Amino acid sequence: MATTTLDPRAESYRRSWVLDWLTTVDHKKIGILYIINSFLFFLAAGVLALVIRSELMVPGLQFIDEQTYNQAFTMHGTIMIFLFVVPILSGFANYIVPLMLGAPDMAFPRINALSFWMLPLGGLLIFSGYLFGGAAAEGWTGYAPLSSEGYASGVGTDLWIMGLAFVGTSSILGSVNFITTIFKMRAPGMTLFRMPIFVWTVLVTAVLILLATPVLTAGLIALFIDRNYGGSFFDPAAGGNPILWQHLFWFFGHPEVYIVILPAMGVVSEILPVFSRKPLFGYRAFVYATIGIGLLSFSVWAHHMFTTGQVFLPFFAFMTALIGVPTGVKMFNWMATMWRGSISFTTPMLFAVGFISMFLIGGISGVMLAAPAIDFHMQDTYFVVAHLHYVFFGGSVFGIFAATYFWFPKMTGRRLNEGLGKWHFWLHFIGFNLAFFPMHSLGILGMPRRIADYSPDAGWTIYNMVSTVGAFVIAISILPLLVNVVATLINGEQVGDDPWEANTLEWATTSPPPAYNFDKLPPVRSERPVFDLRHRHDAEHLAVEPAAAAGAEGSGS
Repeated sequence: MATTTLDPRAESYRRSWVLDWLTTVDHKKIGILYIINSFLFFLAAGVLALVIRSELMVPGLQFIDEQTYNQAFTMHGTIMIFLFVVPILSGFANYIVPLMLGAPDMAFPRINALSFWMLPLGGLLIFSGYLFGGAAAEGWTGYAPLSSEGYASGVGTDLWIMGLAFVGTSSILGSVNFITTIFKMRAPGMTLFRMPIFVWTVLVTAVLILLATPVLTAGLIALFIDRNYGGSFFDPAAGGNPILWQHLFWFFGHPEVYIVILPAMGVVSEILPVFSRKPLFGYRAFVYATIGIGLLSFSVWAHHMFTTGQVFLPFFAFMTALIGVPTGVKMFNWMATMWRGSISFTTPMLFAVGFISMFLIGGISGVMLAAPAIDFHMQDTYFVVAHLHYVFFGGSVFGIFAATYFWFPKMTGRRLNEGLGKWHFWLHFIGFNLAFFPMHSLGILGMPRRIADYSPDAGWTIYNMVSTVGAFVIAISILPLLVNVVATLINGEQVGDDPWEANTLEWATTSPPPAYNFDKLPPVRSERPVFDLRHRHDAEHLAVEPAAAAGAEGSGS
């Protein structure tokens, strides 16, 4: 009887690289899939932003009608927050956290793959409203009664609800995975207070997601029941209360601010010590500040509701101001880290410093809005839009680009071109401030958000023109990044395992890492094990020389 011998190499050859990536449970490949998927949604949201800013550049309706405009800003906000900022930071965390911990993979690899694949599914559901009469158009906050069947009768809002439910479930599964991995799979010697700050921020973020996202999911389910099954959770005519939606949404929505900013803070906290050639100033204070932000984030949601008359203003104003304290601790720690350091202004460092400066402006305007007297005047104006973007875009997105340039050599073995990187940074920095700083003035002058047109006599035209120019400069700034990534992948500078002379464990393995991550692990005796390993021989030399000198003196006496 004839037999056939299977050549494993032939089997590997028949298994295409496409199938390999589609079925992978390797945390590194899943992390890269997160990043690519999120960046594609970022480009889509950016196109919508250009449509919005083009329409607002001058008074009058030039390109789109009010309903199309409402759909555009709803989808822009939804995609940017739920399908770009949160998932792309999860992508970096997926790739980097197990390496930082010295772990071979995430605790639950298959759940990790499931949590990723729910994202494009949720995103396509949200977008598919355009195929069935129009996408959701009530704003990314979905306020009732604007999101009720009486005001949003198409299926676009139902698809938006279902898509967000998938995205939220993905986040919850990912959080369980991160928490388990961090607590159960650390390398020998890595105590909690030897973990990198990025791991700490991911841990606190995962806890926030685990506690906050089910509240939003419950609200989405209630809204879906109201719209399709005769429910009355948010319908005042049937005994419901539309303010209940605001409580449910913002109880999730304000922790969400820290869900998107804490990992970016962790990125900056890894980059600054490397390019300042100093340890992070106040490591434990930074950890406690991160935990403090996580705890306080659940006590400030109602500052979004000051003008409803349904919340106790002094308590939420005080708590909102109080949460600025641990954030201020981080600011001072970052500045102290750079103080008298040997600073190298590489592209990751530029984006990290840009993060600090832009997030500081967003934080200052946030503390201003914590005062009810100011908030009553600024509520639902472009001042709030400016604050939101300085925190989310000036904070998280600058942190995302810093992470891209910093960890790209680890992921690919090639370093992105510094010249193109600096073009990207300066165009992005200038465009960002041109786009969003004038919005502070627009808000003070009373321009409300979520409007498609305005009077030529309002005095808002020049600010809107500058803002629109800035939006297009941001769009242009993405081109050097795309060229840089493609050119580097084709024929970029190949670098060693640790091109930055960094501090944490991911730099102790090859670039890119093998499937099992590590051949061997260095001893972990501090929060900077690779730094310790690099300087171990110098330390041993310095320890031996004085001992030898002391022995010589003893024999002479």
